[in-house]
Amino acid sequence: MSEVTVRKQRPKHLAIHEIRLPLPGIVSILHRVSGAGLFLLLPFLLFLFGRSLGSPETFATFEAVVSHPLAKLVLLGLLWAYLHHFCAGIRFLLLDLHQGLDLPSARNSARIVLVVSLALTVIIGVKLW
Repeated sequence: MSEVTVRKQRPKHLAIHEIRLPLPGIVSILHRVSGAGLFLLLPFLLFLFGRSLGSPETFATFEAVVSHPLAKLVLLGLLWAYLHHFCAGIRFLLLDLHQGLDLPSARNSARIVLVVSLALTVIIGVKLW
């Protein structure tokens, strides 16, 4: 008997725009992006923190920087990044404890992370501005 091996045609390029990630995969990628964003914008946060505590003149600089609409947008993005990273981190800790590993509960926990982080961002963002 002759064995015939069939080779699967592999794509020559990776079409990223055609890949449909499941919701837990999207939450995982957003967790990494939010962590990187928090790390990269840490100097900006430290600058603002230093300006808010220095003296009355530096606090005036802090108020001028924070009152700019672009700075408010960046701070709102940082707020979302922190809240998403926090909520997704709790989800991943539970997954490490072998809680919610089956597919329906993994999808449900990913959905909860997205909803809670966005809801908290809206609530705290409205309260801050």
